[in-house]
Amino acid sequence: MASYPPPSGFPTHPPEILPPAGEEGVRQQEELRAVRERLPGQRSQSGPRSWAYAPATYFLVGINCLVYLGMVFSHVSFVNPSIDDLIRWGANNSTAVLYYGEWWRVVTAMFVHVGLLHLATNMWCLWNLGLLGEPLIGPFGVLAAYVLSGAAGNLLSIGVASFLRHDSVGAGASGAVFGIAGVLIVLLKSPRLPIPPKELSGLRRYVIYFAAINFVIGFGGNQLNLGVNIDNMAHLGGFLGGIIFALPLVPMLGSPKPLFLFRRRLSVWLLSGLLVFFGFYLSAVFPGVSGPVR
Repeated sequence: MASYPPPSGFPTHPPEILPPAGEEGVRQQEELRAVRERLPGQRSQSGPRSWAYAPATYFLVGINCLVYLGMVFSHVSFVNPSIDDLIRWGANNSTAVLYYGEWWRVVTAMFVHVGLLHLATNMWCLWNLGLLGEPLIGPFGVLAAYVLSGAAGNLLSIGVASFLRHDSVGAGASGAVFGIAGVLIVLLKSPRLPIPPKELSGLRRYVIYFAAINFVIGFGGNQLNLGVNIDNMAHLGGFLGGIIFALPLVPMLGSPKPLFLFRRRLSVWLLSGLLVFFGFYLSAVFPGVSGPVR
């Protein structure tokens, strides 16, 4: 997956997005309106608060890197792992999931990467989008969006592979990264964000361009037979999962914290329920769709 740096208007010191409850929440609402309407270059009276504090993003990048190092120290090629190595470390595969019942691969595959370049590009994208998204939905929201949208991508990949009778192996965080991009595209439309409208529009355009360009690279790369098999269904499923996750949150950004947290839990349960339903559907329609891959 390719990556692109944030635009020059990327904000570094906006106020908190998730306001505290009570009277402080009312004051925060006034602050949000004041910041949204301020002229470019004016500073908030609340002082600087960095967007760089993103523990969930650091955690996810760290876990992906640790898994990769574990593979390398276990004598897996750091450039081009074999299919057997990827399967052993938890990569996604329709036969392993539907025939052997290894549903845990739907989650583990998003932490396994096919070589150093694959890891580096995915982690760069995750880093940029995570730093932008974590102040909007909090550390738990980023973790949930990553895991659930990544699972959505892997399930869609399994479904399409089973329908087409393909038994490919998929791995990587790109489906989850596309999910975070989907969350941002939806949430950056909110007029409640404490960012000047011009900067907000630029940020949203940046994320849309990121998703569009990488979709083009993915589908075009497979059509041109460049020697790299890109799992576009994982990208598409992750992107749609991110959009579904974000929809209940749209009117709640900047609202009192308890209400926002309730809607965030609703997002988690909604997408989780859809994934469980889709998993049951796949197991019913494609039971043991093909023979062993081991």
